[in-house]
Amino acid sequence: MQVCWIGKSKNPQIESWCREYQKRLLRYLPIDLRPLQNEAALLKLVKSSAGRRAPTVVLLDIRGKQLSSEELARFMSDQQDRGTQELLFGIGPADGFTEAVRQAATFVLSLSKMTIAHELARALLLEQLYRAFTILKGHPYHTGH
Repeated sequence: MQVCWIGKSKNPQIESWCREYQKRLLRYLPIDLRPLQNEAALLKLVKSSAGRRAPTVVLLDIRGKQLSSEELARFMSDQQDRGTQELLFGIGPADGFTEAVRQAATFVLSLSKMTIAHELARALLLEQLYRAFTILKGHPYHTGH
């Protein structure tokens, strides 16, 4: 799995949170965090990530579908059941993705109806991905026990 974002990281605290959730997610699957310069680099990565099948591309966008934590867990389980070879999450620039990039997406996900700074969205996405795997494995993280 890859989590990619367009733009440079500016906040060391968010970087720390992202590294922490990356470390936690590594218990469940390999995950690569990758900054990209622009949308063209994202599209190039999508093409180069294709194995026998094209990667599943999930873009974060305010116009996407909102999922509960449990629904995200089911989405991740479905991807595993389908044998998805490469799952790529993309977080866009501050002004969002262009329509051309949105067309390349398999799924468009919204973390909230509220606008979230894209660096904060990355940390939130990683926490929710970790939460999804703990739900699937029955780990008490999700229930707070």
